[in-house]
Amino acid sequence: MSTPHQVLILSPASPDLATSAFGPFVLHACRTLEEAAQALAAQTYDAVLLDLPSPDGASVLSGWPGLSRAALDCAVLAVLADPTPAQCVKLLQRGVRDILSPVDLQPEVLGRCLRLAIERKKLDDTARRAYSIDLSTGLPNRQQLQEHMTHLLALREREPAAMALIVLQLEGVQAVETSLGSEAANVLRRKLAVRLRASLRASDVVASLGDDLFAVLLAWIDAQEDAERVARKLLQAVSQPYLVAGQALPLSARLGVAQYPAHGREARALLSRALGQAAGDGMARQLRGAAANDDLPPAAD
Repeated sequence: MSTPHQVLILSPASPDLATSAFGPFVLHACRTLEEAAQALAAQTYDAVLLDLPSPDGASVLSGWPGLSRAALDCAVLAVLADPTPAQCVKLLQRGVRDILSPVDLQPEVLGRCLRLAIERKKLDDTARRAYSIDLSTGLPNRQQLQEHMTHLLALREREPAAMALIVLQLEGVQAVETSLGSEAANVLRRKLAVRLRASLRASDVVASLGDDLFAVLLAWIDAQEDAERVARKLLQAVSQPYLVAGQALPLSARLGVAQYPAHGREARALLSRALGQAAGDGMARQLRGAAANDDLPPAAD
C-alpha cells in the first residue's frame, strides 16, 4: 500500500476521499486561513486545499500572508467561485498549483486533482534541485539564492528583521585554472566553500554565483555593523592560503554588502547592489586593514 498523502483542507464541508483511486489521502481540517498557517508551521503536508466560496475568495487568498510559504512547502489548490482570468493568473504566479470550481469537489474529480498537483509539485521540486546546484561545489547557484531570498523577504515583511547579502569577488581562481587545470580550480573552490560555511551560522546561506563569485546571505542581523563585521571575518578567512596539488595558493577578494531594508526590499535589487560594490574595490580597501586586526584561527586546509 502506498504512503498516504497528507492534505490540509479548509472547507465548509470536508469531502470524502476515502475511496478515491488516486489516494490514499489523510485529511486534516482547519477552519480559517490563520489556522492553516499555524498548521503549516507545525507539520508537513503534501497538499493544501483552500475552499473559499465567498465572492471575494480570490482576493482573500491573494492577500493571505501564508500563501508564499504554503506554495513553497506543498501543492496548493484553491476552490473559488467565478474568479476572473486575471485573478487566476495572479494566484498561479503566487505558486497556486490548480484552481478548481465548486463542482470539482466530487470525490473522484477532487482526488485526481489533488494527486496530480502533488505529483507535479514533486517533479518541479526535483527539476529545480537539479538546476539549482553548482556541481563543482554543491552550493546553491544564483537562481536558488534569489528564490530563497524572495521567500525570506516575504517572511520579513510580516516578521520584520534586518538581513544582509555579502558578495565576494575572488582574485586568483582563474590563474589557478590556467596553471594547474580545471580540476585544481574546482578543488580550490570546494575548499573555499567549506571555509565560508565554517565561518557562518547554520541559518546563513552560502551560494556560488560563478567561477570566482560567491555570495553569503545573513538570514538576520541585529545591527548594521554586524554585516561589516562578518564581511571582515570572511575576508580574512578566504585570504589565507589553500593547499592544492601540493602548493599553497593565495586568494584575495573584493566584497560587496547590501542590507535589507536599507538598500532594498527585493532580491534582485539587493543582489545588484552587492554585485556592483564587489565589482569595485572600495569595500575591499576598507576591510583589508580592519581584517588584519580580527583574531581568527588559521585555516585548516
